[in-house]
Amino acid sequence: MKIVVIDGQGGRMGSAFIDKWIKSGGDPKELIAVGTNAMATSAMMKAGAVKAATGENPVVVNTDFVVGPIGIIAADALLGEITPKMAQAVASCTAQKVLLPVNTCMFHVVGVSDNRLSDNIDEAISYILQNK
Repeated sequence: MKIVVIDGQGGRMGSAFIDKWIKSGGDPKELIAVGTNAMATSAMMKAGAVKAATGENPVVVNTDFVVGPIGIIAADALLGEITPKMAQAVASCTAQKVLLPVNTCMFHVVGVSDNRLSDNIDEAISYILQNK
């Protein structure tokens, strides 16, 4: 199984996912951290990712799941760090997208309760393990 974790800014959400994935018994070799900037990539590496890349060139191909904040499918989200090319690559890839709801950057996801990030990450990990 291959899971691409995409995050930007400080990489906090991606790092939290990677940390919980590993603590739940997930194999860190299954993860590929993709940061929209070097700081996000570095944070995800410190959290335990074995493989990583930075920027818009890493293509989401031959992967089973893509995990990240909901903004990874919208051009110019995450304060402009998600380029149109990145958003299109994520949205059009064949992998299952596991999007973590974040009511920021002008997104409000109706029907999503205000769970803590850690609760949403637990739910994302559970979903991946049930659907691998």
